[in-house]
Amino acid sequence: MKETKEKTLQRQLSPMHVWALAFGCIIGWGSFVNPGKKFLPNSGVAGTAIAMALGAIVMIIIAFSYAYMIPKYPKAGGEFTFTKECFGKHVAFVCGWFLIAAYLTNVPMNSTAIGLIVDGLDGSADILKFGFHYTIAGFDIYFGEMVFATVILVIFAIVNLMGVKKAGIVQTILSGMLVLSVFTLFVAGLVSSKAKGINMAPIWGFDKNAAMAAGATTENISEFAKSGTSGIISSILATFAIAPWAYVGFDTIPQAAEEFNFSYKKVIGIMVVAILFGCFVYTTNNTVTAAVLENWPDRVMAGDWVLLVAAEEMLGVFGKTLIGVAVSCAVLSGIMGFYLASSRLMYSMAKDAYLPKIFSKLNGKYGTPQNAIIFCLLISLSGPILGREALGWFVDMSAIGASMGFFFTSASAYKKMRADRDKNAILKTMTVLGMVFSVTFMILQLIPIPGLVGVHFGKESYLMLIVWVAIGAAAFSMKSNVRTK
Repeated sequence: MKETKEKTLQRQLSPMHVWALAFGCIIGWGSFVNPGKKFLPNSGVAGTAIAMALGAIVMIIIAFSYAYMIPKYPKAGGEFTFTKECFGKHVAFVCGWFLIAAYLTNVPMNSTAIGLIVDGLDGSADILKFGFHYTIAGFDIYFGEMVFATVILVIFAIVNLMGVKKAGIVQTILSGMLVLSVFTLFVAGLVSSKAKGINMAPIWGFDKNAAMAAGATTENISEFAKSGTSGIISSILATFAIAPWAYVGFDTIPQAAEEFNFSYKKVIGIMVVAILFGCFVYTTNNTVTAAVLENWPDRVMAGDWVLLVAAEEMLGVFGKTLIGVAVSCAVLSGIMGFYLASSRLMYSMAKDAYLPKIFSKLNGKYGTPQNAIIFCLLISLSGPILGREALGWFVDMSAIGASMGFFFTSASAYKKMRADRDKNAILKTMTVLGMVFSVTFMILQLIPIPGLVGVHFGKESYLMLIVWVAIGAAAFSMKSNVRTK
């Protein structure tokens, strides 16, 4: 009788593919809309730039723990696998369960941005606003937008199913176009007569709610903002606190560790470059917006897509097209990357019996975790149905999940170094700092701090977190009961 060899994941990812995976997950829709939604009002130009730079430094410190652990345990599952090997399966389940929230929620959230991109680029056309529609949490959902987003989700799920190399090639093309578009915007901002530093005030942002409470209107908000800037520390912290959300993506690299076709020594370089590119995109988008738009607080209060307006004022139709290409690539690369990361994490957890065994099944031809990918697709179809505002309650958990992954990876690296009697004092210090920063991020997100605007969870997000923990506890209890029988 012929022996059948166990199917394994395919080693087909190059360093460029892995960089594209990380960078494509780091940069999404938020980096293009948050200059007007969060960054400029909460932190201004200076506060955002400092916060993003500090966030990048912290992420690089944490990345060294990842780079230390990946060669030790080069298996799918990443942080889940590290935690399992160093702290056992019970603690690993906690880590893995929160990481599922961090990764999987980003796929449907990115899909809801597709209709907004079309509307933003040509709001007068309302191309996708046809058929029946309804409203959830104040967000209008149209049949046309649902169909278009669903088609995109299905196409990218199929690409993921057809092999990791194909997914890597598509991801690299999308990430390359994204970088080229933002770099072109950066150069235009340097040479354009429209971009002037005097337009950047208030450089530390302003409190929109306080402004309106004091009687400011959309007509005079600029004058109020210039005289009522936020405190420097609170401005920086307001954006620094969401660094785990902003940079979540570099940590997807270990999820694909079984599929690398290169030396693990290259991992730290790939992570650092992806983080630095992410910092460049966030800072460029925010700074160019403020530099081009005179009295930008007026545009913020009016609810404009301020980056799109700035690009169009600076470069005309080409600027609008540039933003359209960049944000489309960001959204699509996010869908692609988080499909890959989510499915590999679920595949790894299923192999350890913490998720149904069906998720550990690999496709016979392509060697991809087909059932996990299909499940991710089915869950992601909730995005076009529920709409962006409702999903925002879930996505707030993304930063918590990422912070948990950072903490357990840093803790695992520290424990492993002690067990191996590794005397690298610098790296050991980085692991401790990684744990401290991770806990700090969770505190900033979960505990309201006076004077810190727009950071901690809203009521709905707290409720979603409680529900997610309860479902995880039930799943853990069921699996534990099965093992003890």
